[in-house]
Amino acid sequence: MKKKFILPVLLIAIAALLIGSNSLFNRQGATYADKALASLMEDYGNIGIAAAVVKDGEIIYTGAVGYKDLDTQEPLQANDIFRIASISKSFTATSLMQLIEEGTLSLDDDVSDLIGFPVRNPKYPDTPITLRMILSHTSSMSDRNGYFSLTYIDPSINGDCQDSYNDYAPGTDYEYCNLGYNLAGAILEKVTDTRFDIAVRNRVIRPLGLYAGHNVDSLDNERFVSLYTCNEGVFKKSAAYASTAHRMDDYQMGYSAPIFSPTGGIKISAVDLARYMTMHLQGGYYHNTRILSEESEEMMRSAIWTYPDMGGNAYGLALERFYNIIPGKTLIGHGGNAYGLYSIMMFCPDENWGIVAITNGCKAYNEDSGDFFTDEAVRRLYDSLLK
Repeated sequence: MKKKFILPVLLIAIAALLIGSNSLFNRQGATYADKALASLMEDYGNIGIAAAVVKDGEIIYTGAVGYKDLDTQEPLQANDIFRIASISKSFTATSLMQLIEEGTLSLDDDVSDLIGFPVRNPKYPDTPITLRMILSHTSSMSDRNGYFSLTYIDPSINGDCQDSYNDYAPGTDYEYCNLGYNLAGAILEKVTDTRFDIAVRNRVIRPLGLYAGHNVDSLDNERFVSLYTCNEGVFKKSAAYASTAHRMDDYQMGYSAPIFSPTGGIKISAVDLARYMTMHLQGGYYHNTRILSEESEEMMRSAIWTYPDMGGNAYGLALERFYNIIPGKTLIGHGGNAYGLYSIMMFCPDENWGIVAITNGCKAYNEDSGDFFTDEAVRRLYDSLLK
């Protein structure tokens, strides 16, 4: 009679060993990742770093080192909230791609028709500037005259707006342009008849269960991480979380969206950004919620403009393709840089992993190694947990 218990007992013992082995692996991996963050702090002089790593659809590591605020010396936590800068562009593009799926918009729509005033490069007045162009930075628009308002491209206010355009024809060249994404946010607002920050919250943030947003007045400011610019090793606190409440009385739907910075205004933790990234990693789907179709996700990832002399790196629709971060790996994502913050969201669809890293202030470039903080953060977290 005792023999029939041998196999179940053996299986239980093996399972216990495997569970113990996985637990040990997870503890060791977290230790290696913690050491990776500590080494980054040493090499780049960061105020603080928060990070999260995803594998096979789940977050396998979260960590934070350094300070949330230099004055108070409060330790940084992985769930603290940063203004993440240009990674925010992908939230704007994702919301617009939903409208394209619904048939409300097309990537080839003339943005003049969508926004309600002529948007034309005065050197090429007969060439339409399309939604695809502004989302891929190929519109010929320029930030050199400013980008915090649509007045820079509104001919009723600025005449031919010549200073806000480049010399080349729309669709023929590339220049990274924040103004284009602030225009995209205003288009989202005008088409949905919903204030920009609320439209993105309803379409992306809430369905994914994230604590995030563009509007600082809708979030707990006790969780905001202070951001610091670094000039020759001296850190200065930035004003990255200004309230917009005083500007609401004069708000014009379909025009005032740049107040919320569709180009860079999302406030979110590294952990929730990793959840958002996982949605893109898994083809528009996360935890029983589909945000985008696989076709739309592929469209966002696909190269529209390939950078010369950068090993094939290319820009799509608010997502970039990188071939030079980790040798032999195709990575997709976006970075951010503003107010002293540097952020990176990078995922590898071929191997189903992704990495988020954010710092609230650092020496962005290591002169000894020749590496940038964001690239090196991806490499070291990959080596510690995923290699």
